[in-house]
Amino acid sequence: MTTMTGKVALVTGGSTGIGRATALAFVRSGAQVVIASRHQSTGEAALQALRAAGGEAVWVPTDLTDATQVQTLVQRTLATYGRLDYAFNNGGSGGKRLPAAEMDEADWDATITGYLKSTWLCMRCEIPVMIKQGEGVIVNNSSVDGVRGFPFPGGSAYAAAKHGVIGLTKSAAREYIQRGVRINAICPGWIRTAPVERRMGSSAEMAQEILRQEPIGRLGTPEEVAEAVLWLCSPGASFMVGASIAVDGGYLT
Repeated sequence: MTTMTGKVALVTGGSTGIGRATALAFVRSGAQVVIASRHQSTGEAALQALRAAGGEAVWVPTDLTDATQVQTLVQRTLATYGRLDYAFNNGGSGGKRLPAAEMDEADWDATITGYLKSTWLCMRCEIPVMIKQGEGVIVNNSSVDGVRGFPFPGGSAYAAAKHGVIGLTKSAAREYIQRGVRINAICPGWIRTAPVERRMGSSAEMAQEILRQEPIGRLGTPEEVAEAVLWLCSPGASFMVGASIAVDGGYLT
């Protein structure tokens, strides 16, 4: 992996799971890192881990569904480090997961806002900074569920939002590549994060079904997804524009 010394990376949802692993990967590659999340306890714990790994990092409390807070996040990044080279738009949240005809409108709106609109709000603030610099890379976190239907009842809104992230990524990539901003997405499969472990812990049958969906025979790790994100940010991926990369253990095969 090419060194990222002197570069600045922003990771939303950076205090847990895939986001935290990616922030650590950026730090270990030499980048200065800004992580954003909502909860102080996990944010400060992640910040301690980044600094323990030898990194220079800050945590900015941010609700990604709030346009003003997202703008403050990017402004804080510039005020602290003076530039923004990489953005991993990873954070997201949603409403209750119910079958399409059983959802409340509020839960639908919360899910679309929490996973799709939040990604757009971040890009809307990140892209002008990168255009002004003349370069920058954005990686959006979609999902295998942004490519196919959710494998269990109750995931229609989530899948719709994640499909939207891919459409947003592809369209914005075309709009801004000639202005120096390269945009791609990743599509993780079942990754060993706290939400997935809770789902697997709900029953032995659920755990067995989730593993059955992974031809590799195991869950992925946050670190494996992080490696894909860093590669997409590196010069080695310089011809990757508007791509949606599956990091899924064969889930989509």
